[in-house]
Amino acid sequence: MTVARAASAPPRPATNGALRRAARVALALLAVGIVWEAAVVLLSVQPHYLPRLSLVLQAIVATPDAYWSGFVRTLSEALMGFSAGAVFGIGIGVLFYRAPVLRDMVFPLFIVSQTIPVIAFGALVVLWFGNTMLAKAIIAFYVTFFPVTVNTLVGLRSVDPRQVDLMRSFGATRGQLMRQLQFPTALPQIFVALRLGASLSLVGAIVGEWFGDTTGLGVLLLQAMFNENAVGLWAALLCCALLGTLFYGVVAFIERRLVFWGAEQ
Repeated sequence: MTVARAASAPPRPATNGALRRAARVALALLAVGIVWEAAVVLLSVQPHYLPRLSLVLQAIVATPDAYWSGFVRTLSEALMGFSAGAVFGIGIGVLFYRAPVLRDMVFPLFIVSQTIPVIAFGALVVLWFGNTMLAKAIIAFYVTFFPVTVNTLVGLRSVDPRQVDLMRSFGATRGQLMRQLQFPTALPQIFVALRLGASLSLVGAIVGEWFGDTTGLGVLLLQAMFNENAVGLWAALLCCALLGTLFYGVVAFIERRLVFWGAEQ
């Protein structure tokens, strides 16, 4: 009877673990905020070094439209560049794995391209495309695609040759090998790069905004710096940190759902 009751009991919701993790993150952020506020007051830290958190939050609340529009604009640019970089990086990584001759010809060019500082590349892109959202997305793409390409190639190369031979002995085609063995095996490595790319794409979008724009977190950072507004600078940094954390968290959440057998905890 007990076994039957246990068997018929509904499973615990899958969201419980996510809620617990979210609660832990919220408590950690609350603790950091309390320590920040207390440290500034108790240690008499000068505002131009580190303002009180309450003042930073007040600055955001005083002009919410500016921070919200900047948040959305930078998110849009980073998301466009990240998505394009992820698709291109995975696709070219698979192509390089399938065509070693092409990899040997083109991959060194990719390496050389990554030696160009992002701020120098950003200046060139803005010169070509102007101060548009497309230009910022291209810069975000530039810093995203390379790690995705490398990790896709590394993941595909990590497949056990004995597993490949076994599937071939059962008549598996190249497409079946890729879909059912090689790509799933490479997914943990790919998501490592995607989590890194989530942060890098945000950096690329912000750097692109420094070359001239009217909206974006990068614009708010520049305005606060030129005006020597420490509170506004920390407010923009806080928004950048929030955006980066949310972006990273979404990618990590997708990883836990898709790569449940190998996602890093």
